[in-house]
Amino acid sequence: MKPFLRSQLERYAQRLGELDFLLSREDIMADMAQYRVLSREHAEVTQVAGRYARFVQCEADLAGAREMLADPEMAEMAQEEITAASAELRQLEDELQRLLLPKDPDDARNAFVEIRAGTGGDESALFAGDLTRMYMRYADRVGWKVEVISENAAELGGYKEIVLRIEGDHVYGALKFESGGHRVQRVPATETQGRIHTSACTVAVMPEPDETEAIKLNPADLRIDTFRASGAGGQHINKTDSAVRVVHLPTGIVAECQDGRSQHSNKAKALQVLQARIQEKERSERAAKEAALRKGLIGSGDRSDRIRTYNFPQGRLTDHRINLTLYKVQYVMDGDLAEVLQALAHAREAEQLEELEMGASIQGGQ
Repeated sequence: MKPFLRSQLERYAQRLGELDFLLSREDIMADMAQYRVLSREHAEVTQVAGRYARFVQCEADLAGAREMLADPEMAEMAQEEITAASAELRQLEDELQRLLLPKDPDDARNAFVEIRAGTGGDESALFAGDLTRMYMRYADRVGWKVEVISENAAELGGYKEIVLRIEGDHVYGALKFESGGHRVQRVPATETQGRIHTSACTVAVMPEPDETEAIKLNPADLRIDTFRASGAGGQHINKTDSAVRVVHLPTGIVAECQDGRSQHSNKAKALQVLQARIQEKERSERAAKEAALRKGLIGSGDRSDRIRTYNFPQGRLTDHRINLTLYKVQYVMDGDLAEVLQALAHAREAEQLEELEMGASIQGGQ
């Protein structure tokens, strides 16, 4: 294990002792807000300190087994213990590295996924429909629930724009690296001469705001319009002005919802999407600055970033940020996204580990 990781982990054992002492004090126990904060930290620190204690014990077991090798009668058993302890050490080191990485508090949240057709006209709208199905099918595979918040269907199929709300375990953490420009290369159904066309869509993945932490919107900053919903939506659609559009005047950010049966429900959902978009604007601006400083592989998640190409004639999917190429584009479009999402998560973990090591070396040099 690298020395900087070991020094970080040793601090956890020290912090655990401090937290045990603090949580035993009567004044802390009397302050429920502070007690909850410290209890949450105690649970996290206990997990890391416990795994590190097991790692140290495993190192001692390995050293003892190596000493036993000198005894011919014990050599076979010692070798078995060396093999088992070495494997466990590697597993524990990987686990501890991940536990040390900074966590995004939004990762556990539900998410809004916004897909917009870009260059390419009708083919771009059809591709937006394909991306929508891809995310819906992946959500179905992992047991997430999908709700359509708003949609603007295209004449020949697909969508000019669609917003999904995806609810489940760790949704934002899993999908956040999907934000950016998605490009497709294929022969459109409308192409008579068999030529390959290139078109694009943009995807924005936004964490659903926590009601207790969401930014407070000033009613004076909002313009709320109602209109008649359009598109296929069942018998209740097109009979009342139940669809709602909300404009945030200071930023010009717009959100609408037409999927619910009532104007009240649609207004609540539109306001939630609006809050998510405003927060995402602030987040992406911060991320762009950080990305410019660290030149990270994953990028800022900005819409202008071209992140992935789906090449149908070659059956190839390429994620340009991490140089990942898979020859299974149709499987991915059918919702088999796990390999792509996992590769992106591992790439980000590697970046974070590098940043952690760099920070430790800077502190050590001071």
